[in-house]
Amino acid sequence: MADTRHVSRLCLIAYALAMENTERIDQWKKMTEADPQNAMGWFSLGSAYREAEQPEDAAAALRRAVELDAGLSRAYQLLGQVLIKLKRMDEARQVLTDGYAVAARRGDVMPQRAMASLMELQRWELPKTAQAAPQESAGADQVRDRRTGQMGTRLPDPPMRGPLGKFIFENYSQQTWREWIGMGTKVINELRLDFSNPQHQEIYEQHMKEWLGISDDELAEHQGKP
Repeated sequence: MADTRHVSRLCLIAYALAMENTERIDQWKKMTEADPQNAMGWFSLGSAYREAEQPEDAAAALRRAVELDAGLSRAYQLLGQVLIKLKRMDEARQVLTDGYAVAARRGDVMPQRAMASLMELQRWELPKTAQAAPQESAGADQVRDRRTGQMGTRLPDPPMRGPLGKFIFENYSQQTWREWIGMGTKVINELRLDFSNPQHQEIYEQHMKEWLGISDDELAEHQGKP
């Protein structure tokens, strides 16, 4: 009897996860239909397809994300993973080679490490990246923006409480944050988010992290620094 209950519980969990993935796919499909030039919408759709074990659809969506935003290093990473799963090895190698160079140029440490691990598992040689030029020091009111790689005006304060707000304050400029506010407004309107709903808050925050290029692992690593 105990084993039967355990199996039933696992089936319910699997069903709930499948329904959640279906809802996410529907959300991001609506966004890409409403705004076909939204690279992050395509990235999020590809990520949802990948989690739902639909690799062909995932590859198509992630490829479109890279076409729209060649600096989206996480999209290269996920696309490379999906292409390896599909046994499209030549494509995967090219995508990971390009993505590794993009991540190195932008300073996206976590995606760069992930792509290096993928290439090493396939015994592919890591691409040689150009030596970064000496960087100018940031002034008190400046920050080197991780999204653009350029110096920008520092935010006056963290835009929100907690580790995420601190990370954004230390790594992104006012210019990039204003750009996100515009994009975030589209997310709210197109997905009809209601901030009184905690799940909707999570959707908004996840989209923001994906657009800025912040991974959960990277955020945890930054939080652990003294």
